[in-house]
Amino acid sequence: MMNENSVLKVNSLTVGYTRKPVLWGIDFEIPRGKIVGIVGPNGAGKSTLLKSIMGVIPITNGSVKIFDQSLDEVRKRVSYVPQRESVDWDFPASVFDVVMMGRYGRLGLLNRPRKADKEVVLDCLEKVGMADFARRQISQLSGGQQQRVFIARALAQQADFYLLDEPFAGVDAATEETIIQLLRKMSEENKTLIVVHHDLQSVKKYFDWIIMLNVNLVAHGPTETTFTEENIKKTYGGKLTLLSDVRNILANTPYPTKENK
Repeated sequence: MMNENSVLKVNSLTVGYTRKPVLWGIDFEIPRGKIVGIVGPNGAGKSTLLKSIMGVIPITNGSVKIFDQSLDEVRKRVSYVPQRESVDWDFPASVFDVVMMGRYGRLGLLNRPRKADKEVVLDCLEKVGMADFARRQISQLSGGQQQRVFIARALAQQADFYLLDEPFAGVDAATEETIIQLLRKMSEENKTLIVVHHDLQSVKKYFDWIIMLNVNLVAHGPTETTFTEENIKKTYGGKLTLLSDVRNILANTPYPTKENK
């Protein structure tokens, strides 16, 4: 049984490609209403973890429970934002149409969008600063604008649990700030968000909870007590070769408070 305040429970999760384990024996629980970062070196299994939670790739061993149920039982409550590079941005669709796709889980594929659905789409575009681009073809957008559209599509699902794979990759500073402010507001509304992230300098500033991964689970828990020099070195090994590099990361930004969030 999951803790009643938990959203996700991963138990003994193992995932492998061609007999090679990408994730091995992963165990953790995520509490409700947190912004959770997943960090680790390239090849650590970060994206694979999200895909296995979403059923995109098969699990070799173990189990995943969301709201103490299987994914199929709670799929409408879960939203997934893949890496931007994995999407065919030449597909002939407008920004409005892409965000409307987030409503199909509630509408059904054969039902026409109602006025209320269109209002939800426009509201989501407004939240990410893309309302003026609603009729623009997605292929005409910059990388940062495309990422905002994908966030808006996820918002349109009106889910309770969001998984985002590198939402800050390749975006400008303004887009990154827009996204993190939006994630914080969602967290305040008791939404739970898991974010694959690469920039260690912003971990303390962005995340309440952290998962440190390198095929095995190195550590997980509140960022303030888990994102430590020792755990960073265990996670990255020789890839952060200088002790001063680790100390600079930890000293660069304070842990957020209500005043500086």
